[in-house]
Amino acid sequence: MLKTLFARRRAQRGWLFACALAGAMLIAGCNRQPAFQNLDITGNSQFASDFALPDTAGKIRTLGEFKGKAVVVFFGYTHCPDVCPTTMAELSQALQQLGPDGKRVQVLFVTVDPERDTAALLGQYVPAFNPAFIGLRPADEAQLKKVTKDFRVYYAKVPGKTPGSYTMDHTAASYVFDPNGKLRLFVRDGQGPGPWVHDLKLLLD
Repeated sequence: MLKTLFARRRAQRGWLFACALAGAMLIAGCNRQPAFQNLDITGNSQFASDFALPDTAGKIRTLGEFKGKAVVVFFGYTHCPDVCPTTMAELSQALQQLGPDGKRVQVLFVTVDPERDTAALLGQYVPAFNPAFIGLRPADEAQLKKVTKDFRVYYAKVPGKTPGSYTMDHTAASYVFDPNGKLRLFVRDGQGPGPWVHDLKLLLD
């Protein structure tokens, strides 16, 4: 009889332990955040949280004015032969795949070559990928140096055969802010629209 009693108690303790374990796993599952496919830099204070740059019409734009949207900031230039047009095309495809949520994403293209990227040229180049994309052009070298330093963006002129045929080495990545204006992701180039769609959906939920 004692053996039976002890067996029952062991069974009860085992049942309680199983219930507690299941509850803990359920809570952990509820608290676990979905994983981004790109580099999560949430809370990283090494990068800027805002800037003020003129668009192609001369209007000063800040990140703060796009609160409520996910904001993608990309540094490039219009004469870029590969990375820049590829990234812009991928972003355009990603926004199309997002459907109505695509309108809740703002893409900002900051030129690192204001010498050649006039407001008129930038105003034609950037919207060609998507009419909602906005081109930003630092007013002078000092403003360019400040914003690239704030975002830890590398850029350098690479001489060509003629003075006007130079190219620009630059950081080939994008910075993504969530709808609350917090920096969340560092996205490297060349991944295709899939990871963009996945991560932007998470930020917009």
